[in-house]
Amino acid sequence: MIDLSSELTTASLLAREAGRHIMKTYEKDFSVSYKGPSDPVTEADQQANTIIVDGLKQHFPRDIIVAEESPPPTNLSATGRVWYVDPLDGTKEFINKNGEFSVMIGLAIDGHAQLGVVYQPAHDVLYTGLTNREASMETASGRTPLKTSMNQQPESLTLIVSRSHRNPKIDTIKHHVGITKEFPCGSVGLKIGAIAKHDADAYIEPGPFTSVWDACAPEAIIRGAGGQFTNIYGEPILYGYDTLKNTKGLVATNGACHDHVIQSISPITEQIRG
Repeated sequence: MIDLSSELTTASLLAREAGRHIMKTYEKDFSVSYKGPSDPVTEADQQANTIIVDGLKQHFPRDIIVAEESPPPTNLSATGRVWYVDPLDGTKEFINKNGEFSVMIGLAIDGHAQLGVVYQPAHDVLYTGLTNREASMETASGRTPLKTSMNQQPESLTLIVSRSHRNPKIDTIKHHVGITKEFPCGSVGLKIGAIAKHDADAYIEPGPFTSVWDACAPEAIIRGAGGQFTNIYGEPILYGYDTLKNTKGLVATNGACHDHVIQSISPITEQIRG
C-alpha cells in the first residue's frame, strides 16, 4: 500500500491556503468574467489556482497537474501520478454568496483516484480521503472519521442535486429509482461530503457536464468512506485519457444502494443523457 501521508498533508495545507485567499475576495465586491455561456470565473478562481498549482509543483515537481484555470498539459497520461485541481468548485454559489463552494485537490495514480481533499472555506470544513482506506472531516471541533450510511430502500434514500445546474432528467431518474427525497447543494465536493456524513445517499449527474477535476477528489473521499463512485453505466472513472469531460456522467452513492441505482436507471440511460 502506497504511503500518501505527505501528499495528503500538502494538499490539505494548500487547500486551506487557497481558501483563505478565496474568502478575502468573497468578503468584498468583485468582478465576474465568463469563459463561456453560463461559465463564470472570478479573481478568486485564478488566485486559488495559482496557489495550488505552484505549491504542487514545488513539492512534487515530477507530477503532472491538471487544473481548471490552467492550460491543459501536453503530457497528460493514464500512467503515473496526475493531480486534478478545481480551485473553486461552485463559482456560481461563490458569486451568490451562499457558502456552498469548495476547493478540490485530487491525485490519480495510473488512471485511478487515490487521494482527495475538499475544503469549504466559508465554514472551515475540510474533507479528506484515501480510496478504499479512510475518510474524515475536520472542523473547529476536531477530526471525525466518515462512514457512509447503509440505506438501501428507495423510500429511505435522499438524492442530493445541484443548486445551480439541476439536470431536467432528475425527476425521471427519481421515478425509476423510487427516490422521493432530495435537497439542493452547490459544489460537487460538498455533495460528496454530505453523502459521507449521512446527510444524503446518492448524487447522480447523467449528462456530460462535469470535468475530471470535479471527480477525482470527491471519488477518493466517498470511496474512503465506504461509498461508490462510477459513471452512469456503473463503470469506473478513468483519469488521464483523451478527454477532460466526464462524458458518461457521474453516480456517487453510499455504496449500499449503488447497484440498485445503476440497475434502475439502465433502461433509460440513453434518454437521461440526452
